[in-house]
Amino acid sequence: MNKAQLVEAIADKVGGRQDAADAVDAVLDAIVRAVVAGDRVSVTGFGSFEKVERPARYARNPQTGERVRVKKTSVPRFRAGQGFKDLVSGAKKLPRGGEVSVKKAPKGSLSGGAATTARTTTKKAAAKKATAKTAAAKKTVAKKAATAKKTAAKKTSAAKKATAKKTSAKKAPAKKATAKKAPAKRSTRKRAAAR
Repeated sequence: MNKAQLVEAIADKVGGRQDAADAVDAVLDAIVRAVVAGDRVSVTGFGSFEKVERPARYARNPQTGERVRVKKTSVPRFRAGQGFKDLVSGAKKLPRGGEVSVKKAPKGSLSGGAATTARTTTKKAAAKKATAKTAAAKKTVAKKAATAKKTAAKKTSAAKKATAKKTSAKKAPAKKATAKKAPAKRSTRKRAAAR
């Protein structure tokens, strides 16, 4: 479905083709302007549009295989809402003639305007950053503690081995020097008797 077909599909519900075209243009313009400004546009049950930063990276040219540097950039991202996902996957059935049953926005959520949305988005982003920093700090502390435990265990085992070597050296019995016995001489009497 393209834009003209979308306008035709909603023309009867809006009151005419020109009104439908104006409505579609107004909605798309509002979404694009908000995403470009860095705001998140969220339509409950349908999905959300947001601006995402892509860092600089290296990619490969598929024709030549050459490694190419890609600059950092911002791209729009759309994430489907749970109601939309359920309808597409078949978990829920699409109603035949009427409108799709998308959850309605909570009361008072539409009266805030762009300033309220920007403040809410900023607060959420700050909370996410704080949570990420806290999690990173906890991981760092846990890694340091684990490293310290391993180091202490290695030192302890090395000390035990050294102590064991010292004690085994002390406890080892001294070898007695055994004097070699000189072969016994036969007495001359026995020799004479043997002859």
